[in-house]
Amino acid sequence: MAQPELASVTQLRPVVDSVRESVQRLEALLPQREDTAVILDFLEDDLREGLDAIAEVEGHFTDILDTLSTAKLTPVKVAELAEDFRVLNRLEYLMVVVSQLRRRLSQAAGRLQHG
Repeated sequence: MAQPELASVTQLRPVVDSVRESVQRLEALLPQREDTAVILDFLEDDLREGLDAIAEVEGHFTDILDTLSTAKLTPVKVAELAEDFRVLNRLEYLMVVVSQLRRRLSQAAGRLQHG
């Protein structure tokens, strides 16, 4: 069965553009050390990847709504929606990214506190 395409991630682009600004703001508050730069690079990557995953999950739900709204709704179309496992993969990946993000934010908080 054909898989519906996940919607593009363009909906979150303005938020993603603010990722760099937010990381730079945090960078200005942290001590300038090599390990801090590494944490900030990973933090920025995690934020971007998390936002992309969220956009893809949102796209999946939008695809479902669009399909269910069509005049010619068939059992095959509904079954295809149920068989799209890519959204589950993105949710699993999002859980990994959120765990990494929490760890990096904790590391940044420690550096903020101890300088």
